[in-house]
Order: sequence, then C-alpha cells, then structure tokens
Amino acid sequence: MEGKSEIGSSIVIKGQVSAQEDLSISGRVEGSIKVEGHALTISAGAHLVADVDARAIDVQGSVSGVLCAAELITLGAGSKVVGEVSAPSLKMLDGAVLQGKCETTRGARKSGLQLAS
Repeated sequence: MEGKSEIGSSIVIKGQVSAQEDLSISGRVEGSIKVEGHALTISAGAHLVADVDARAIDVQGSVSGVLCAAELITLGAGSKVVGEVSAPSLKMLDGAVLQGKCETTRGARKSGLQLAS
C-alpha cells in the first residue's frame, strides 16, 4: 500500500527511520532517514540532525547533516541546511540558507558524501 506518512510536530525520534512511501516530517529526528524511491518533505518547524537519502527532498525546516537525492533537492524560502547536499538538480528559493558543500551529480549516481561522526 502506497501513501504518505507523517512524523508529527510533537514527535522526537532518535535512530534510523526508513520508509517505502512518501514521508513528511514536522517533528525532530536525530539519526538517519532513508526513503527508498519516494519523496521526503521536511516541514517548516521541523528540525533534523540526520543523514537523509530519498528520491526527492523538499526542505522547509532545518537540517544538519548530509542530504542525498536521486532526483531533486528543493530548499524553501525559510529553510536552513548545514552540511552537504548532493543531487542531479538543486532548487534554492530566495531566503533559503545553505552552509556547507553542494554537489550536483549526473543521473541517479549515489554521492560519496558522508557526514563525519
């Protein structure tokens, strides 16, 4: 069954999150997030200290870590990313903040970027 799941604003997760459907995060996640073949939305007000791997990543909140997408990473107007981003395409709206390294890739090649522990 495919759908969209959500981690609500009052939820705090420490560890690994994996999904095989679209996922939206409004809360706090510390660890790693893998959304195989689907999109991840990091809502305004969400805070992630995590390494993230998904088909597409839409950031509206705050992320510290490594973001790897097979297709597209979008940084919304109120977003803040501290770390590394890697995707074939990066869309950064006015007001987005990116502090770190950005790598554009060809096709769905997996990035070699990795967050230091």
